[in-house]
Amino acid sequence: MLGILFTLLMLILLQAVLGFDNLLYISLESKKAPEADQKRVRKVGILIAIVLRIVLLFILVSIIEFFQEPFSFLTGGIKDVVHFAFNGHSIIVLLGGGFIIYTAIKEIWHMISTKGLEVSDMATDRSTKSSNAVITSIVLMNLVFSFDSILAAIGLTSEIESSTTAFIVMAIAIVISGLLMLVMADRISTFLSKNRMYEVLGLFILFIVGIMLVTEGGHLAHIKIFEEEIVPMSKTTFYFVLAILIIVDVVQGRYQKKLATEQK
Repeated sequence: MLGILFTLLMLILLQAVLGFDNLLYISLESKKAPEADQKRVRKVGILIAIVLRIVLLFILVSIIEFFQEPFSFLTGGIKDVVHFAFNGHSIIVLLGGGFIIYTAIKEIWHMISTKGLEVSDMATDRSTKSSNAVITSIVLMNLVFSFDSILAAIGLTSEIESSTTAFIVMAIAIVISGLLMLVMADRISTFLSKNRMYEVLGLFILFIVGIMLVTEGGHLAHIKIFEEEIVPMSKTTFYFVLAILIIVDVVQGRYQKKLATEQK
């Protein structure tokens, strides 16, 4: 019993750590909905995602080998140029990473464009996306982010003898971590709304998340370009880069305030 409780605690911590980039995406994506619906969009999106995570968990437990085995029709390459062996896992991660990179670049371009400099124009442009469309985006990306955490959870519970007990433990961890996301999503969105300068930092972090997913997907697909295998970005590297970005942003902000004070 004590071992099961320890495993549950580890799963909750795992979901919380791996869910940070998901929370950032939810906070930024929800701003595209009409302002009055943004809080509801976040809550509905996360609640639906929790249910679908449990469904995904059940599916992965049942047919995990299907996602790990390479597809014969997607295996091959061009001599000395590129080689690949795609499986279900790699395709999902690659598509998710590619979409996040596209989203981050699009939003950054919108910020630096002439039109994006006007706050009123930004608000109008972001509100053109319907609430249902934003909820759909949040749910789909939540599932992409969930894929690796669920596979890691399956690995952590492999020592539990009863498969039913293991499934219940993982489902409880998913629900608890989902409720934590529900609480934190509003707070992060409020913080970004009050400190809009950090939106740029958030988008670049999201861009790095996309790169991390693409490299991981490339590694899972065993992609080799000119005989060089794609190496996935580790979580340690990601958090190191994240810390550096935050430090640079803080230092730059204080330096700009100092320059503004000296000019006055």
